[in-house]
Amino acid sequence: MSTDLSPQFQHCDDLIERAVNDRARGLEGSEILRIAGEVAAMRRRGVALADFTFGDFAPRCFSIPTALRDRLKAVLDEGRTNYPPAVGISELREAILTCYSRDLGLDYPEGSVQIGSGARPQIFAAFATIVAPGDIVVYPVPNWNNQYYAYLNRARAVAVPTRPENGFLPTAEELAPHLKVARLFCLCSPSNPTGTVFGREQLTAICEAVVDENRRRRAVGDRPLMVLYDQVYWQLVFAGSEHLTPVGLVPEMARYTLFVDAISKGWAATGLRVGWGVFPPWIRERTKPLIGHMGAWAPRPAQHATASLLLDQDAIRDFVVPFRTTVAERLRRIRNAFLDMKAEGLPVDSLKSQGTIYLTVRFDILGRKLPDGRTVTTDEDIRRLLLEDAAVAFLPFTAFGLPHDTGWARLSVGAIDDDEIDRALERIRTVLGRLD
Repeated sequence: MSTDLSPQFQHCDDLIERAVNDRARGLEGSEILRIAGEVAAMRRRGVALADFTFGDFAPRCFSIPTALRDRLKAVLDEGRTNYPPAVGISELREAILTCYSRDLGLDYPEGSVQIGSGARPQIFAAFATIVAPGDIVVYPVPNWNNQYYAYLNRARAVAVPTRPENGFLPTAEELAPHLKVARLFCLCSPSNPTGTVFGREQLTAICEAVVDENRRRRAVGDRPLMVLYDQVYWQLVFAGSEHLTPVGLVPEMARYTLFVDAISKGWAATGLRVGWGVFPPWIRERTKPLIGHMGAWAPRPAQHATASLLLDQDAIRDFVVPFRTTVAERLRRIRNAFLDMKAEGLPVDSLKSQGTIYLTVRFDILGRKLPDGRTVTTDEDIRRLLLEDAAVAFLPFTAFGLPHDTGWARLSVGAIDDDEIDRALERIRTVLGRLD
């Protein structure tokens, strides 16, 4: 017979307070995941809605490359399912260096690559290796999750609000007040949540400021300012835009740049959990034991399959080109629909997506009246209105750290069918048309 242990976990308020430390008590869950979880629960209850929330891919819409699936199956059939090295298998680390040289023009030396289970372990390892308690971490908002990594490492998080006219990406002028005191700048391009990319002058100015600041620090013996550069979406940069890197623009940035990357988005392979960091070798040496102790290793079969595909440029092109084209067309079609609504006088606007699977939209209805007389006063009001009245779910920019209610939001197109998109847009049009 089994023993029902439920009574053992009742009336434990005092134990909870004594058992959990301050850091755990103060760590908040992701607002992004909270909203996505709420929407997923509604769908499980049978609520029909168009889900633009989660930055993932529904396999029915976007499957992984056939070449990756075939390689993965072959590795499994060969029985290569034992532990990988903590730093990642040598074949994958070498393939990443080849890929970066071939596709990005970055020739990194052996000893620069750290493999992990997706990009998150490398982000955490970068923070844990670079940031000391009390150090200042600077990141633009809206942003993806940097505040949580800063909190976990007892850093002082400084959010820099950005502007739509700059694609919600920071400028050197906006970062300048923090240049002399920051320990880490966190940048992301193509950007989650905005779908925009850095312009050449914009990123060059930031990099030159970082290099100049580090020359000053080196002269007086201060710790350097490092840049965490998240480029997980770089293979999803659309025609007419270009992917730029700090090191490609200013080679001296190689000393100060920590790249994080993965197959998750560019290959629609979020569940295979293969990511990496490309770091200065002396930093990689310190992240290696950290990842090892965490056990945050990418599965060996997925590492072997990824290594093989990275070296097959034709197979990558055969997948990525039509995949990227399809995603870009979805985003373009949705944006055009919003711009048509705007031309009709409806209170909505949208930025052009330059990459990723995201579209930035503004529902400009703060202060507007609902048919029942209520006033829309917050981004959460907007989210609930479109969820309940239009059966459309999305993420407001307040979920990405933007401190003020603005109406700006992220729509993700990786897990929704084409016909769902068209019906959702019509429902949005109807709801917006009813507002006073």
